[in-house]
Amino acid sequence: MSVRIYQPAKSTMQSGRSSQQKRWLLEFEPSAPQQREPLMGWTASDDTRAQLRLWFDSAEEAVAYAQAGHLSYTLETPKPRQIKPKAYADNFRHDKVLRWTH
Repeated sequence: MSVRIYQPAKSTMQSGRSSQQKRWLLEFEPSAPQQREPLMGWTASDDTRAQLRLWFDSAEEAVAYAQAGHLSYTLETPKPRQIKPKAYADNFRHDKVLRWTH
């Protein structure tokens, strides 16, 4: 069994940076492909671990859990957030390449 440990991105419905982003998520990689059920057309799978999601307060706790369970894991560290400084006055710069429009 292999698992993936990562910090999920914030929801698009959130405007601020919530405390949920400080938590780490452990998900099992799918071991069986999904099939289309012929009667209803739903997707089905024999893999019940795909439904399991474990939350941890730190990456070290998630790695310790994976090592204790003899699971091979992939740790994905989050990329640093880059903030581009913006100013409203930049819309009216004289050396701007494109014309300002609404």
